[in-house]
Amino acid sequence: MVSLCKKIAGSKWFQNFIIVVIILAGVLVGIQTYGEKVDQWTPIIDTLDWIVLIIFTAEVFIKITAEGNQPQNYFKDTWNLFDFFIVVACYAGPFLGDNAEFLPVLRLIRILRVFKLVTALPELQLIVGALLRSIPSMAYISLLLGLLFYIYGAMAVFLFGPNDPIHFENLQVGILSLFRVITLEDWTDIMYINMYGCDNYGYGDNEALCTNPSGSPILASLFFVSFVLIGTMIVLNLFIGVIMNGMDEMKAETEIKAKVERKNKEDGMNIKNEMHLLIDKVDALKEELSLLTHLYEEEKNGKPVLQDIQRQVNGDNLDI
Repeated sequence: MVSLCKKIAGSKWFQNFIIVVIILAGVLVGIQTYGEKVDQWTPIIDTLDWIVLIIFTAEVFIKITAEGNQPQNYFKDTWNLFDFFIVVACYAGPFLGDNAEFLPVLRLIRILRVFKLVTALPELQLIVGALLRSIPSMAYISLLLGLLFYIYGAMAVFLFGPNDPIHFENLQVGILSLFRVITLEDWTDIMYINMYGCDNYGYGDNEALCTNPSGSPILASLFFVSFVLIGTMIVLNLFIGVIMNGMDEMKAETEIKAKVERKNKEDGMNIKNEMHLLIDKVDALKEELSLLTHLYEEEKNGKPVLQDIQRQVNGDNLDI
């Protein structure tokens, strides 16, 4: 049973089958978003949901059984824990029923099944692992970006608040407007409003809010261009650099694990070969021991077997 489960869990066809089932689970979740339009298909969808859940349960059972006498090894893998949590959470669905209070939770559980695709594809595991590995470094970059937003937001309120109350009325609105700027979403409109004044640009339908127009062409251009250069071109690229570094580390770690597994497999094959050779030697020794025992018994019963064999050998040598 253990060897069969181990063979199935490590087979390529089983992994591809699980990927297809995960995609089917994702399609079912997408269909259920149409609400009343698919009510007539609800029995079929529910049946397919149960089939998917049973397959996921069987996958967990096969992988745990494949660990043999150490089933706890299954839970040492983070991805296995994630799969196990999703399966257990899905079984909570029937107990929640159609209660409207728990309906969002039930839908969330069904959506989580799509995330199993990450555990089924090693390439996605590599990317997610790189992101998780990059979180500590990303936290410091986020802190730096937060300081940048805070400083520039306060400056923008003091410099452009009277002219542009829609975007820089207070600190929180100013930071939100700067977030729009850093994503490059029509950021030039905000810059032009403060370059030419709210009475000349951007406030056509909000003239009542433009109570204190004052354009600052040089100051506004320097402010927004410097913010875009620092925020978008430098700080945000630091996130990319950290993620790429995490990718390199994950690739190196994956290669090391692959080499270790390959080495263990080769060592296992060498041990098996040595065991086979040793077994052959033991069998040969058993045959020799049996022959010697037989000769001893014949000699003990008064039959000069050894002498006859020796004379025959000597006679053969003389004939030669």
